[in-house]
Amino acid sequence: MLGAISLDLFAVLLGGAVALLPVFAKDVLHVGPAGLGLLRSAPAVGALVAAVLLARRPIGRHAGRKLLGVVTAFGVSIVVFGLSQWMWLSLLALAVSGGVDLVSVVLRQTILPLVTPDELRGRVTAVEMVFISASNELGAFESGVAAALIGAVPAVVIGGVATIVVAAAWSRLFPQLADVDRLEDLRPSPVAVS
Repeated sequence: MLGAISLDLFAVLLGGAVALLPVFAKDVLHVGPAGLGLLRSAPAVGALVAAVLLARRPIGRHAGRKLLGVVTAFGVSIVVFGLSQWMWLSLLALAVSGGVDLVSVVLRQTILPLVTPDELRGRVTAVEMVFISASNELGAFESGVAAALIGAVPAVVIGGVATIVVAAAWSRLFPQLADVDRLEDLRPSPVAVS
């Protein structure tokens, strides 16, 4: 449970680039307000495509490895976005980031309730929601501070690399998460009764 919740926290905290999209639209890609609108919509388009694909072809085996893989892909897409000088590549990278983020959300929000004992499900869900809300807001703050200190491009690229490192570290720190196979085989973890 901790592995799945904290994976999202660190991936979004470190790899978020959405807060810096106005800077990229104006100073890096030189696309103006209309381009900013396209950049802002690209992750949603990617998420929509991923949702359609997941509806047609659900995740079968190796769910834990796929979760770590999509978080790695998220980091890679953020690095590509940060380094891109072309609007079409930036849009593609952001669309990929939105698509793999949706897969990550679906996997986490399926795994967590299945492994959480009934008597703790509400509390675990509340903690997860705090992590999700905090990571988005703190990630935007972190992106802004990093951009002010080292520039927008290095901040985004370093954040993407850090997300890749987190995914690799989580596969070793939380081997049970990486070993999750079929979602339908998951059962609640035992709880010590006091």
